[in-house]
Amino acid sequence: MEYFIQQLINGLTLGSIYGLVAIGYTMVYGIIGMINFAHGDIFMLGGFAALIIFLILTSFFAGIPVALLLLIMLVVGMLMTGLWNWTIERVAYRPLRGSFRLAPLITAIGMSIVLSNFIQVTQGPRNKPIPQLVSDVYHLGAITISLKQIIIVVVTAVLLFAFWYVVNKTPLGRAQRATEQDRKMAALLGVDVDRTISVTFVMGAALAAVAGTMFLMYYGVASFNDGFIPGVKAFTAAVLGGIGSLPGAVLGGLLIGLIESLWSAYFTIAYKDVATFAILAFVLIFKPTGILGRPEVEKV
Repeated sequence: MEYFIQQLINGLTLGSIYGLVAIGYTMVYGIIGMINFAHGDIFMLGGFAALIIFLILTSFFAGIPVALLLLIMLVVGMLMTGLWNWTIERVAYRPLRGSFRLAPLITAIGMSIVLSNFIQVTQGPRNKPIPQLVSDVYHLGAITISLKQIIIVVVTAVLLFAFWYVVNKTPLGRAQRATEQDRKMAALLGVDVDRTISVTFVMGAALAAVAGTMFLMYYGVASFNDGFIPGVKAFTAAVLGGIGSLPGAVLGGLLIGLIESLWSAYFTIAYKDVATFAILAFVLIFKPTGILGRPEVEKV
């Protein structure tokens, strides 16, 4: 039982990271119906932004407190990735918004390749390790919980509540929901649709930057190809939870993390990804909208 609980804790930690990235997928899809396949590489950029800030701060301020260091890494990473995603939306996606549906998808895949190769060229192909930032560990009998696991879960819970509040209780959220329902009518009623979509991209990128920083803190290493596999799994989490639903994205991320952790613990680790996508297919056969998703209503 202790071993099982330990794997549950590990799975919740990993699933929290997937959930943060999945929120970005589900927000962009919800507002313009587009799958932003470059979002996984935005997550990777967030990790590298945090890594660069870490190296700069520790070079000039050797005794900086870890809490302040992590806070600065988070804030700067969110700002940098927000600027990146705003630029991508403005340059690569907005001109294609009225085009046929495959054009933005193909552009997103191309942008993913561009971002991955940009980091490979500028930062090098080797893994970039950092010292362990948070090393505190708590023992509850045979169960071990690290402080960094607690930080990741708490940050995910706080950000989920914050973004849920923004989407459901603020004027920006009303504009986002109006744009999601009918862009033309929202524009006629005074909503700045272009600005609303750009802000949504920035919000998704900020969450991806937080996930990238948490990933860097948890594993202690960054690589230019970190965006692909976590990005695909986060997209899977968004679909599993019900794409378009913020709680569904986090729920899907937690389920993906738990499936991976438990399968790796009790079966062969080589097939953990097979198990994850097989369970996704099984769920979608019986509930195509995902766990918390709502069926689309056709307007006539």
